[in-house]
Amino acid sequence: MNAADTAWIMTATALVLFMTLPGLALFYGGLVRSRNVLSVFMHCYAIACLMSVLWFFVGYSIAFGSGTSGFWGGLDKLGLNGVTVDSLSGTLPEILFFAFQMTFAIITPALIVGAYVERVGFGFVMLFSGLWMLICYAPVVHWVWGGGFLADGGIFGDVGVRDFAGGIVVHETAGLAALIIAFFLGSRKNSHTPPHNPGFVMIGAAMLWVGWFGFNGGSQLAADGGAAMAITVTHISAATASLSWALWERIKFGKSSMVGIVTGTIAGLASITPASGFVGPWEALIIGAVAGVMCQEAVLLIRNKAKIDDTLDVFAVHGVGGIFGTIMIAAFGAGSWAAQLGSLAIVGIYTTVVTVALVFICKAITPLRVSEEEETTGLDLAVHGERAYDLTS
Repeated sequence: MNAADTAWIMTATALVLFMTLPGLALFYGGLVRSRNVLSVFMHCYAIACLMSVLWFFVGYSIAFGSGTSGFWGGLDKLGLNGVTVDSLSGTLPEILFFAFQMTFAIITPALIVGAYVERVGFGFVMLFSGLWMLICYAPVVHWVWGGGFLADGGIFGDVGVRDFAGGIVVHETAGLAALIIAFFLGSRKNSHTPPHNPGFVMIGAAMLWVGWFGFNGGSQLAADGGAAMAITVTHISAATASLSWALWERIKFGKSSMVGIVTGTIAGLASITPASGFVGPWEALIIGAVAGVMCQEAVLLIRNKAKIDDTLDVFAVHGVGGIFGTIMIAAFGAGSWAAQLGSLAIVGIYTTVVTVALVFICKAITPLRVSEEEETTGLDLAVHGERAYDLTS
């Protein structure tokens, strides 16, 4: 065990949890109408609790068990079987590695929340999120990070897919799942209502930015120069994407919005995530500059051309950003084109099939969408019996 590595990953674990609670909750909560803000908080909080328990029972074993099939880790670490205070994962206590990866298992299904807010049934959220994490997310983790068939020595030969912190594992899977659920849900009533609290949005985005240092820097799993570089390129990409989003917004619409610039921040963070362990500052600058414009155009394409009400633009920002960053690893010569593109395709197809199947299974058990009356009243009061504001807007 290395004490410095252990201390850093303990810190990174707290930072990644901070991304969901309260970062993502505030970011998403500020973007919805006031009558639905508590429901967004509830979704993020309840998902964090459920994923923690499921990751302990079986998710960690599926992802990082000692199975040799290449497709899943098996059940040998069910309920943390065999994991003690003396067990090691590299230079880290294995229980710490478990906790760090648990925070990723929390935020990935929580990202999907942004696609279905203001109209989804709470029972569906919980059932779908739990099954999706176990059947979709955990196996993909094994394929890419757990020594599975997409990693080094797998189907792509000695050099497997390069995904440092989750462009494929987190952002592609969550982005595609979000788009699919939004398609099946249909549009909200009065879907063009502006965010009720842009201040929440900025505060949440700032928390995500800080927490992302743990997300990307912690993925080095060591306190060394690689972790420092990952943090640095993460920051540069986020800052550059924020500026390019704001500039492009000004060119197209005449004004740069606060919600826009912080959405650009998230686009830059999502895009650098897979590449943060393989590129330097100049490459990060390029990734961020392109991401700010590309993800903004993706938002407009999904909303205006595809007519899909992905409420908070999860696919356009996280999905497109994660896919773009994964491709840029090969473009900058840090990975194989075959492995990068092939893995994106395999995971994309698998995520799509699993998500569609789970939507039909879950909605057969619990309603996918709330009633029209509940949607009009707002999910805060209609579903949870609470209200954050004495407002009807």
